[in-house]
Amino acid sequence: MTDSRKQPAPCGTWTSPITAHVVAAGSAPLSGVMLDGADVYWLAGRASEGGRNTLLRRRDGVTEELTPAPFNVRTRVHEYGGGAALVADGTVWFSHFADNRLYRLEDGGAPQPVSAGGDLRYADFVLDKARSRLVGVREDHSAGATYPVNTLCAIGFDGRETVLVDGNDFYSSPRISPDGRHLAWISWDHPRMPWQGTELWLAEIGPDGTLLDGRLIAGGEREAIVQPEWSPDGVLHFVSDRSGWWNLYRYEHGVVHALSPRHAEFATPHWVFGNGMYGFLSNSEIVCTYIEDGVSRLARMQVASGAITPIDTPYEEIRELRVSGNTIAFLGGSPTLAAELVRMDLTQGTREVLARSIAQLPDVGYLSVPQSIRYPSANGRTAYAFYYAPKNADFAPQPGELPPLMVIGHGGPTSMAPSTLKLAIQFWTSRGIAVLDVNYGGSTGFGRAYRDLLEGQWGIVDVEDCVAGAQYLADQRLVDRERLVIRGGSAGGLTTLCALLFHDVFKAGASYYGVSDLKGLDADSHKFESRYTEYLIAPPERAAAVYAERSPINHADKLRRPMIFFQGLDDKVVPPPQSEVMVDALRARGLPVAYLTLEGEGHGFRKADSIVRTLEAELYFYLRVFGIPVPAGLPAIEIENLPG
Repeated sequence: MTDSRKQPAPCGTWTSPITAHVVAAGSAPLSGVMLDGADVYWLAGRASEGGRNTLLRRRDGVTEELTPAPFNVRTRVHEYGGGAALVADGTVWFSHFADNRLYRLEDGGAPQPVSAGGDLRYADFVLDKARSRLVGVREDHSAGATYPVNTLCAIGFDGRETVLVDGNDFYSSPRISPDGRHLAWISWDHPRMPWQGTELWLAEIGPDGTLLDGRLIAGGEREAIVQPEWSPDGVLHFVSDRSGWWNLYRYEHGVVHALSPRHAEFATPHWVFGNGMYGFLSNSEIVCTYIEDGVSRLARMQVASGAITPIDTPYEEIRELRVSGNTIAFLGGSPTLAAELVRMDLTQGTREVLARSIAQLPDVGYLSVPQSIRYPSANGRTAYAFYYAPKNADFAPQPGELPPLMVIGHGGPTSMAPSTLKLAIQFWTSRGIAVLDVNYGGSTGFGRAYRDLLEGQWGIVDVEDCVAGAQYLADQRLVDRERLVIRGGSAGGLTTLCALLFHDVFKAGASYYGVSDLKGLDADSHKFESRYTEYLIAPPERAAAVYAERSPINHADKLRRPMIFFQGLDDKVVPPPQSEVMVDALRARGLPVAYLTLEGEGHGFRKADSIVRTLEAELYFYLRVFGIPVPAGLPAIEIENLPG
């Protein structure tokens, strides 16, 4: 039934207070949460300052910026970074993006350089207080080899560096025992990614600071270990997916014990350093967050019995959980709450919001609350997604009109689409365009078997699940079958291209720094992902044939739908040629195509003007392609080969 108080108008043309400028202004990413006693530290992204990350502290009710411009607290280890700062007893160490150096910041002082920087990058460091040094992951780009050399390295407060562990392709999560006598860490080698198989190592720290008697205690080629942590009394804990689910374990007296087996995920894939999903209240009690069917829960866990007691919160996505005494801090979000930084006192039962990624939320009349759906996909599979119906306090579809649908395939491709409020989605729904955010086979949050559905099937399973989702909603007469579009970034860009090439369902698409040439991706890729396609596509002996069969660039003659491409010119993960070759192929075929490049942007757009420009361009593109009237004030872009 149509609300008579709302004005009927063509879907896509509704006036909305959620403008592209509002999306950009509200785009203040929060990350890097740390606790130092009751003080909370975190990183805030500043889109208005070119995407700079600054370090903030909340102490005694006052929030203070500790790293004013030009400092940019960010690292590019593995290119994706994370784990760029450490705080202990009021002293901060951080990586500065411009020179890759580590800096030390004493309370009340100015940052002072500690490391050499330059071709050396650092991440995920911990304090070795007894030896006046940091221990962390170092990535050395100075050798002139094809790929950098990764090690575990000690960086003395005097700047001297000592390699502690080398020989593996990758390292993460160095953790020193409370008594300072042992070091645990994770390593893995090509061709595995860290959510496929990693190894957990433990060694004694010798009198001279070197490591002795290193031994493998868990993990392997088909077991992914995540987040080793020491309890206050020195028992090593970690997360493993050996059961098919990322569950918590402890290593004691040479034996590994499961704490609380359940069909839930107590970890997420290691795309960036520093994520945490549990911490210790005491030797006997853990605070943890876990994911069930794509939704996060917060709880206390008794170490001895494994019993879990829920902690009530309004959040459905919880990440970067930190624990100190009875204080916890984390990033939380829900369908009506954008990501926010939360501090809770578990003794008092209080909850305080310290920062919000969106300072001012739009009126609820313009916010679409997603519906979690599961639906049938190819070969009897069940797929998962969040469906956002159009929502606007002032407008409704014209009589008999069904809205267009935008299907989003997330990047990764092993990441997850959460239900946390995102203005970038509400931008579309408040204009009358429905959105389906798909957690296709291969996504996190549904167990290892679901994650492994993408093994050898990238460009197939993800595409089938996106196609099936669009058809499911069209069959329910919730959306217009003739106005289905698909968009995606990075890996989601490949999903977008394959959906348009090999299925006649979507009528247009948008690729954000998307993969089009799998062979070119291998040739141009950085070290971390340079052999990821062996898992996603095929091993080397079969790669050439499968790449040729599945790479969109080799099938441009099958593309019959308009597309728009967005590409950061500084992208090292999916370099510009990945977009350019596809754009050129579409031009040659005389198909409608638009191509926008952004200087100073890498893999993911951080600058406010980039966010505004791309959103407005994508909206303009769809309106023109579907013949929907273009609202006054929406900037025009060049669309090649578009009739009329």
